Amino acid sequence: MANYDYDLFVIGAGSGGVRAARMAAMSGARVAVAEEHRVGGTCVIRGCVPKKFMVYASEFAHHFKTAEGYGWTVEGATFDWPRFLAEKDKEIARLSGIYVRNLQNAGAELLHGRATLTDAHTVEVAGRGTVTADKILIATGGQPWMPTELPGCELAISSNEAFHLEALPKRIVIAGGGYIAVEFAGIFAGLGVETTLVHRGPNILRGFDDDVRSHVAEELEKRGVKVLLATQHTAVEKAAGGLDNRFANGHHCESDVVMFALGRVPHTAGLGLEQVGVKLTENGAVAVDDYSKSSVDNIWAVGDVTDRINLTPVAIREGAAFVETVFNDRPTRFDHEMVASAVFSQPPVGSVGLSEAEARKQYGKLDIYLARFKAMKYTFTGQDERCLMKLVVDQATQKVVGCHVVSPDAPEMIQMAAIAMKLGVTKAQWDSTCAVHPTLAEELVTMREKYVPLGMGQVA
Repeated sequence: MANYDYDLFVIGAGSGGVRAARMAAMSGARVAVAEEHRVGGTCVIRGCVPKKFMVYASEFAHHFKTAEGYGWTVEGATFDWPRFLAEKDKEIARLSGIYVRNLQNAGAELLHGRATLTDAHTVEVAGRGTVTADKILIATGGQPWMPTELPGCELAISSNEAFHLEALPKRIVIAGGGYIAVEFAGIFAGLGVETTLVHRGPNILRGFDDDVRSHVAEELEKRGVKVLLATQHTAVEKAAGGLDNRFANGHHCESDVVMFALGRVPHTAGLGLEQVGVKLTENGAVAVDDYSKSSVDNIWAVGDVTDRINLTPVAIREGAAFVETVFNDRPTRFDHEMVASAVFSQPPVGSVGLSEAEARKQYGKLDIYLARFKAMKYTFTGQDERCLMKLVVDQATQKVVGCHVVSPDAPEMIQMAAIAMKLGVTKAQWDSTCAVHPTLAEELVTMREKYVPLGMGQVA
């Protein structure tokens, strides 16, 4: 057996890479991790965690308005953006430090610097020289995609910069219709920013259930977001009052900030992967098998860099499965079926399983259960916020194959629904669960009437 510096070298200290490194080191392996930025990766440093703090901050204006309906008088409430940023950054630094300590306590060595492959077993770390490893794990995640060919693209920011704006803008235009664009639209609107969301498609949140997509778009507009569909930027230009956004439909508007949230791409460029024979997919992701192994026998990849399901908990589970397979001699595949997801829009979305359209392709005949209603919380407020709950059931087996919720606390609800659906729950079993009253979640287990769309016998 060749004499290598390490048994495992991990490139990328995000959630998936750190979990794999820690577990491998705890199994007795000699492990090193290289990270060119801060330890914690996208989720901790410039993704899920700081974004959730921003969502919390932005929701208070809505809470204050709701409170007035319950007899509270809220006067003189102001928001201090620099103070919020300082508190956010303090917490992110604390969490990053925990990741570092966890790696060190497990016995893994942390190397700060960009790592590139020079051959299948050799890694060059900027500022640290060259090291060798028996096995290599790619866990470099993804990065925002920017339309660099668009005139004026250099005047815009991505989600990375949105976390560090020196001042809160008065006006912002956000381009994109995915969860990042939708979440930031809610954040900025909640903080009092005049917000416009521009998306080239016919509706936002592609890949989610169509009823969810239309419902969220309607609710965003109720929260003050101007939603422009079926158009996109043709240019961003400097103007006397800020930036001029030019759109394909001939319209234009001014803003102080333009943010492109047009998707993310795997962070594989310049790593030397292709030179050592690692096969990449058309969009630059590392192609892997069910056990996360690449086309090179001693190189694996987990997380967003593989573009399977780009969620932090998935990356963590893939990293753990890799170690079980490679270092603990227990071949383990992570099951990517029935993985729940959340969109921290306002109101938020919780979703698990198939959309109605996907289920019709897979199963044919379905039973659909759908409810739209006002949350009890808004009874006194005059607010017109509506909740949506939808179950998709395979008619032949009566298995619940899709559950979709748009409401306050939807992400909390969907975690519990995912457990039942992962175990193959039927609608009858679902209905046998006694409701908790009064809650929003009880609607999920009290839907008995099958939904018939307008035009198919239902009366408006």
